[in-house]
Amino acid sequence: CFNNSLFLPSGFLWGVGSSAYQTEGAWDKDGKGPSIWDVFTHKKGKVFRNETGDSSCDGYYKVKDDIQLLKELKVNHYLLSISWPRIMPTGIKAEQLNEKGIQFYNDTINSLLENNITPIVSLYHWDLPQVLQEKYGGWQNISMINYFNDYANLCFEKFGDRVKHWITFSNPWAVAEKGYETGEHAPGLKLGGCGAYKAAHHIIKTHAKVWHSYNNTWRREQRGMVGISLTSGWGEPVDPHSKTDRDAAERYIQFHLGWFANPIYRGDYPEVMKNYVGKKSAQQGLGTSRLPTFSVQEKTYIKGTSDFLGIGHFTTRYVLQKNFPFLQVSSYHTDPDLAELVDPNWPAPGPKWLYSVPWGFRRLLNFIKTQYGNPLIYVTENGVSEPVQCPQLCDEWRIQYLKGYINEILKALNDGVNVKGYTAWSLLDKFEWNKGFSERFGLYHIDFKNKGKPRYPKASVDYYKRIISANGFPNPREVENWHRKAMDTCSATHQHLAADSLITHMEMVTEIVLPTVFTLCILISIVLLILYLRSHS
Repeated sequence: CFNNSLFLPSGFLWGVGSSAYQTEGAWDKDGKGPSIWDVFTHKKGKVFRNETGDSSCDGYYKVKDDIQLLKELKVNHYLLSISWPRIMPTGIKAEQLNEKGIQFYNDTINSLLENNITPIVSLYHWDLPQVLQEKYGGWQNISMINYFNDYANLCFEKFGDRVKHWITFSNPWAVAEKGYETGEHAPGLKLGGCGAYKAAHHIIKTHAKVWHSYNNTWRREQRGMVGISLTSGWGEPVDPHSKTDRDAAERYIQFHLGWFANPIYRGDYPEVMKNYVGKKSAQQGLGTSRLPTFSVQEKTYIKGTSDFLGIGHFTTRYVLQKNFPFLQVSSYHTDPDLAELVDPNWPAPGPKWLYSVPWGFRRLLNFIKTQYGNPLIYVTENGVSEPVQCPQLCDEWRIQYLKGYINEILKALNDGVNVKGYTAWSLLDKFEWNKGFSERFGLYHIDFKNKGKPRYPKASVDYYKRIISANGFPNPREVENWHRKAMDTCSATHQHLAADSLITHMEMVTEIVLPTVFTLCILISIVLLILYLRSHS
């Protein structure tokens, strides 16, 4: 139910987010080294329509413009990521630093602060320097721990006087599972059954090392916080009265969230993960589990290495028990012995995976509170996308999604969950990894066909701005009024966009058609001249 009036605690942080590779473009400009995503997207057949993030939103050149959008939204914070190869082209500190890259992030951070916007900075949103992938095999190799720690320390040294909220890794689940298990994401490796576990193991150790580096070297002077951002859906048992379904739903969450959160908050992988992967490994005749183990010293070293927990959350699944015979090829996906279902009545405005199920969010937040000792939580990613047929500025479904999910945060706060901030995902329509530009998460629409990459506010901008200004929801009549005003605004913007699109189309036609016609005229003239000369010789 939607309560009569619900406000968040004073000091609650409202923001939006984005990531470097998805928005910056300028993939090879000003001394930036190649990342695994540059190389991956340049291979045919890896991304929908072979699209790339080479120029994406041109965010590298539009910092001032985008900060104006943030001011328009009245956000308290902006979550951004630093591109490792932009400041360290090979990923190795001893080899080379790129001063222009460092300057770019210095300017961005300074501009944010001048406009009273707090930067929350992720050190890693998937764009590993390609050299480290080629030389060492990326996250399959333990040497990443020291290379990443060097990079993190450089960031603390250069930016830590102004940045007080650091995220080591954004959604490491996707890095491990999609990068090294299914190969859907860069570096595109299909190391079934082992690759994801190994990558995750090294990422967790790296995270702990970076936290200790900050704690020992920088914390006293800089007084900031270091956390990690984990993305997880909620798993609800199909039959809540059935123990097998309840256990399967618990496994779903442990194999997603617990995989990373349990070592950080409790010192080791979830028992159920160790049991299931161990059992499957033994059935395959392997001497040791495919899930690596932490030594006693490592467990102590990793436990407690997060000053806050970032949570990305988009959707929910119903879960039930499903046995996979052990004859099949081993896989992270068959290890937990479960199947996922959706309710056909759940709204699915965008892609097939993203159903709007707000109540799952409150349950996930309460699970975190119970399992991990009620840590300080910042919601780092939450939002919904639309498929791109034609520009849809009147994004009614995104308004409903935001309203539903933010309301569940209010309920979770009443349950005693320690949520201190919310980040809508995302500021702009941007490059969506292997989906290219076919999914749009932005509050602002971008016309990617237009060279200037103009930004246009969707209705959700107006609506979210009002939530921020009110710090929650006043009475239902007022909220309904917001909705109406947002819809009015987007209709006007739509006309503006249509006019601009027509001009862009005409420009493209002019740019392509006129030179083509001109060239054809010349060719025809030459042919006619040759024929004329031949007939008269």
